[in-house]
Amino acid sequence: METALAIVLPTDDESALVRRAQAGDLDAFGELVSRYMRRAYYAALGLVGSHDDALDLSQEAFARAFRARTSLDPDRPFYTWLYTILRRLCFNFLRDRTTRTRKLAEAAGWLTDETRARAAVDNPARVTELAELRHRVARAVEGLPDRQREVLVLKEFEGLRYREIADLLGIPLGTVMSRLYAARRQLAASLAENHDA
Repeated sequence: METALAIVLPTDDESALVRRAQAGDLDAFGELVSRYMRRAYYAALGLVGSHDDALDLSQEAFARAFRARTSLDPDRPFYTWLYTILRRLCFNFLRDRTTRTRKLAEAAGWLTDETRARAAVDNPARVTELAELRHRVARAVEGLPDRQREVLVLKEFEGLRYREIADLLGIPLGTVMSRLYAARRQLAASLAENHDA
């Protein structure tokens, strides 16, 4: 069980950037974008499963953040605020998308890219095995409910701690733990079922 963590506060530098951005300073907002664009992109990718869609959604989140910059709180982390915008965009996108299955299958590629890169190129059996694993993982992740998939992505792929996830999503720590537990169980069951099939 994870112990209580101190709430992460923005650095003085980030607070100053937020204040300048609130006043309409494009350079300050550009610096915030530079700091968090990669993280926002990967969060969106984990949620929607498509490189192009993740790029579009993360950029749209920053555009909306800029338009709503007057509601920023310089005493709170910028990314936490941005993530609430991004996750709403992603969930709306998923709800409205009719080709969800195909897009999520494409997303599995990033789950095993590092493993594939480490595999010997001259070992066709290993490359085939990794391709099959990627396909099985894609199907299993695709089958998770949105909220379970979100917590799984934040924990396993973004490396956030339980308390950080709870703060980011605005939910109790116990809810994070139960969603993650359910996601892992369902993922394991799906992978075992797909392997036996």
